[in-house]
Amino acid sequence: MPEIIVPAFISVTLGFVVFFLGAFLTRKIVVLGDYNIPEPVSGGLAVALLTWGFFAITGQQITFDLEVRDYLLVVFFATIGLNAQIADLFKGGRLLLLLLGLTLAFMVLQNVVGLLGVTLFGLPAATSVLVGSASLIGGHGTAIAWGPQIEELTRFGAAPEMGVAAATLGLILAAVLGGPIAKRLIDRNSLQSDQADEPIVGLEFDDKENPDDLINHVSLMRGMLAVHVAILLGYIVHLGIIEAGVKLPLFVPCLLVGIVMSNTIPYLMPSITWPARTKSLAVISDYCLSVFLAMSLMSLQLWTLAELGGPILAVLVLQVVMTVAFILLIFFRLMGSNYQGAVLSAGFAGFTLGATPTAIANMSSVTKRYGPAPLAFIVLPLVSAFFVDLANAVIIQFFVNL
Repeated sequence: MPEIIVPAFISVTLGFVVFFLGAFLTRKIVVLGDYNIPEPVSGGLAVALLTWGFFAITGQQITFDLEVRDYLLVVFFATIGLNAQIADLFKGGRLLLLLLGLTLAFMVLQNVVGLLGVTLFGLPAATSVLVGSASLIGGHGTAIAWGPQIEELTRFGAAPEMGVAAATLGLILAAVLGGPIAKRLIDRNSLQSDQADEPIVGLEFDDKENPDDLINHVSLMRGMLAVHVAILLGYIVHLGIIEAGVKLPLFVPCLLVGIVMSNTIPYLMPSITWPARTKSLAVISDYCLSVFLAMSLMSLQLWTLAELGGPILAVLVLQVVMTVAFILLIFFRLMGSNYQGAVLSAGFAGFTLGATPTAIANMSSVTKRYGPAPLAFIVLPLVSAFFVDLANAVIIQFFVNL
C-alpha cells in the first residue's frame, strides 16, 4: 500500500497543533467541554478523520513516526511516580487491592462477552480475545502480538487485522466515554472533591498564582532533572527485569523509581528543593500527556475499522454496553460511591477499552473541572500498567486454549 511517512520532528510538531485544535474545538463545541472530552482527543480524532479522507481520495496512508511520543509517555509516568507519597499508597492499599480484583474479574467478563459474540456469529472461538482483553485492555501492542498466533491456530486469515481494528475502535471509545460517565456520576450524586488543591497531573482551570510555587526556568529544569534521573534509574531496573525474562513496559519501572525517589530523597537531603506536587512538575506532566495523546489519536488509521465487519462491530457494541453497566452498577459502588470513585470510573473506562494514558487523560480532564483526586492517579496506573499486563497474558492463553 502506498505510504507517506511523516518524520519524528514533524510528527511531534503536529502534536502541538493537534492539541490547540482540540482546545479550539472544546471552546467552540460546548458538549465537548461539558462532558470532559480531553482536548488532545477531540483534536486528534479530527486529524485522524482528515487522514482517513486523504486515504479514501488518494489511496495513500499517512504514517507518523512516533519515537518522540514514546519518550513523552515515559516522562509522564515518571512524573506520576514523583508525585506519589507513601502515605497515600498506604491509605490506598485497600483501594488498590479492590481495584485489582475488579479489574481481573472484568477481564474475564470481557473475554466471556467476546466468546459469546464470536460464537453467535460463527467465528473461531480463539478470536474472542481479539474482541476481548487482548485488543481492548491489552491495546494495539497485545493485539499485534496475538493476532498472528491466533491466525496460525485457527486458519482465520483476518485475525491480525481484526485485532488491530478492534484496538483502534476501543481506544476511540475509551477516550470519549470516560468523561461522560464521570459527569453523570458526579452530577447525579452531587459529589465533590475533599482534597487540597495540589496539582498532580495538571493545573486547575481557575488556578491562581502562588508566590511559594512559582513556575520559571529553574523550577522547570529542577523538575526535568528529577524526571530524567528517575528514567535513567528506571531504565537500569528495566534491563534487570528483561534479563529475568519478564516483559514489562519501560514506563512501569520509571513510575516505581519515581515513587522511591520522592519518598526518600527529601528526607535524606532536606536542604534541597524537591519538585514533587509543584506546579512546575504538573506543567511537565500535563504537557507530556497532552502531546502523547494528541499524537496517539491523530495517528489512528481509521480506515482499518472498515475491516471490522458487522458481526465484529456488534460484539464491540456489546462490550461497550457491558463496560458502562459494570461501571455504573458495580464498579462505582464498590469504589465507595464518592468523588474519587467517580474519577476512577472515568479512568476504568479509559484503560479497559483503550490504554493507561487514555485513562489518565480522562481522569485529568475530570479533575480539572471538578477538583483533585490524587490517590486515583497513583493506584490506577499501578493496576493498569503493571498487574494487568501480567494477568492478561494468562487469561488470554486460557481463552485461546478453549
